[in-house]
Amino acid sequence: MTDNSNDSAQKFAVEVEDLTVAYREKPVLWDVDLHVPTGVLQAIIGPNGAGKTTLIKSVLGLVKPSAGRILVHGKPYLQQRQLVAYVPQRGSVDWDFPTNVLDVVLMGRYGILGWFKRPAKQDIQLANEALEKVGMEDYKTRQISQLSGGQQQRVAIARALANDPAIILADEPTGNLDLQTGQEIIDLLHGLNKTQRLTLIAATHDLKMIKASDRNVWMRDGKIERIERG
Repeated sequence: MTDNSNDSAQKFAVEVEDLTVAYREKPVLWDVDLHVPTGVLQAIIGPNGAGKTTLIKSVLGLVKPSAGRILVHGKPYLQQRQLVAYVPQRGSVDWDFPTNVLDVVLMGRYGILGWFKRPAKQDIQLANEALEKVGMEDYKTRQISQLSGGQQQRVAIARALANDPAIILADEPTGNLDLQTGQEIIDLLHGLNKTQRLTLIAATHDLKMIKASDRNVWMRDGKIERIERG
């Protein structure tokens, strides 16, 4: 028998097979199958309650499945966590916390450093490079509470980039932003996907993501309805 696991790992960044997730015995995801090709920008689209966030958190190991399996480049997430970065919903972050932009981006390095090791010169350099990629290099000493919503989202994306990931998962990256700012964030993610060769998976109900995405996954009631090219 031929072992195709290496070929699968190179072809697919994320593989979800027969995934079922339940909260307090109530199913939230039902028998979800999804294969995300390496290097694509993929939108997971659907209304609130469709299961988008649960799917993202399942890939990140933050939610325990009732059934099924998830692979990241051919292996369980815990073996590949250094390859994956997460941009949470902006509303889930305490933007009033008294810290500056550079310190927030450096938090993206803690998965590699550990919480008790001080950032080295290389870590600071990577954080600065991440800020440059999102157009926030001139704001690194500014308090995060003084940023606009769009600027805060750029900082959150920079924090993910600081880990030098192969895959970024973003949960509602344009949520609570005005139309113009939301489009700027979409353009930023699209540019990062193409120039940095990142696999980018965005859970969203923003239909503008359709135009920017290579593949669109439509979800409703915890199931995938269809998958189509952007």
